[in-house]
Amino acid sequence: MASVPAPTIDVKAFIDDRAPSAYQWLLVALCFLVVAADGMDVAIMGFVAPPILQEWGISRPAFGLVMSAAPIGLVIGALVAGPTSDRFGRKRVLIGSVVLFGLLTIATAFTRTPVEMAALRLLTGIGLGAAMPNTTTLLSEYAPSRKRALMITVMFTGFNLGSALIGFVAGWLIPSHGWRTVLVFGGALPLALVPLLVWLLPESARLMTVQGQAAGRIAATLGRVCRTRFAPGTQFVSQEPPLATRKPIGVLFSQGFGGLTLALWVTYFMGLLVIYLLTGWLPTLMKDAGLSIATAANVTAMFQIGGTIGAVLVGWAMDRSRPAAVIAAAYLLGAVCVLAVGAMGALSPLLTLLVFATGFCMSGAQTGLNAFAPNCYPTAARATGVSWMLGMGRFGSILGSAFGGALLGMGLGFSWILGMLAVPAVCAAIAIGSTQRRRAGAAQAASAA
Repeated sequence: MASVPAPTIDVKAFIDDRAPSAYQWLLVALCFLVVAADGMDVAIMGFVAPPILQEWGISRPAFGLVMSAAPIGLVIGALVAGPTSDRFGRKRVLIGSVVLFGLLTIATAFTRTPVEMAALRLLTGIGLGAAMPNTTTLLSEYAPSRKRALMITVMFTGFNLGSALIGFVAGWLIPSHGWRTVLVFGGALPLALVPLLVWLLPESARLMTVQGQAAGRIAATLGRVCRTRFAPGTQFVSQEPPLATRKPIGVLFSQGFGGLTLALWVTYFMGLLVIYLLTGWLPTLMKDAGLSIATAANVTAMFQIGGTIGAVLVGWAMDRSRPAAVIAAAYLLGAVCVLAVGAMGALSPLLTLLVFATGFCMSGAQTGLNAFAPNCYPTAARATGVSWMLGMGRFGSILGSAFGGALLGMGLGFSWILGMLAVPAVCAAIAIGSTQRRRAGAAQAASAA
């Protein structure tokens, strides 16, 4: 009797050929919750800054140390998390990062000096920086290609909603309970997610395949997520071209990938410079212009709500058109909206609408970039590619956070500061627009290899 060969399955093709299962949508929801918690803790200092400045009696430029500490930690966390995740798995690194930033955000509520607060925000940022690239990478490796951008951008709406939620929470808690309760709230929610992540979060089947892990383990994980029972002896493969180097960081600058990597870094840097200066200092700018703290917090929250809607529509458009062109158009429209906010002024009756539109375009484009980046790199270096883009781009958030305090210290007004932000938005559009040609070059280099 002739033997029947065991079936062989290409994991990526298997996922791409099927409609998303209920478990894949559950994975979107789990990653959404992690990103929402991340968004709350990233944005939280912008909302508690005005009462802290008043209580501690320190200058705005001096508080820039605190505002820039978490972004520095985000850089460290992202740069470390990518190679670690590509080696040890997405799930372990992701859960550890959530525990870290949840505990440290609560600890920040009990600080008494700016130095103590800056130190804890630096450590908190390491956890925050490790979380986002791993949610992005893990979901991208389970999302079918025809819905990948939409699923990832839906996940990333959690960041905007989390940032908006903490704004509304701050507007409610600060007047009656003080700013420390906002930090306790922001740390408790991510810790509540940890049991769910331990129980429900799967490891990446594509990563396990590339690493040569046991077929039985891959079958169990992939079958659980895709609701499939594989035949005994099924083998799993990854039809990806061989890499020029086994080191994930080396892949980022190997033939065909170097220019693409730099373009992604520039785009992310410029986008975060705009977003962090706005979310970090817009409440203070509006308060200086005559608005109450509660009103300033609520108006700034509209930036995140606009970003939530914009992210979904950008992701939907990316799945149906050229992704880089869609993202570039959103950045250009964001530059126009930022100019309009600065020209109209903080007391304009159109302020809320304009801030909403700015968030729609800028955060929509930035979220689209997060969905775009994972597909630019092979599985063995995907987490490193995404996390290093986030890490290098985070220098834009550091500059935005510190630059806002410096500009306020120089006495520049609302209109001047907002008008200046149109420049990096245009630079982001130009950089992402160049990636279409660079991705084609990377594909040709991989084929040649």
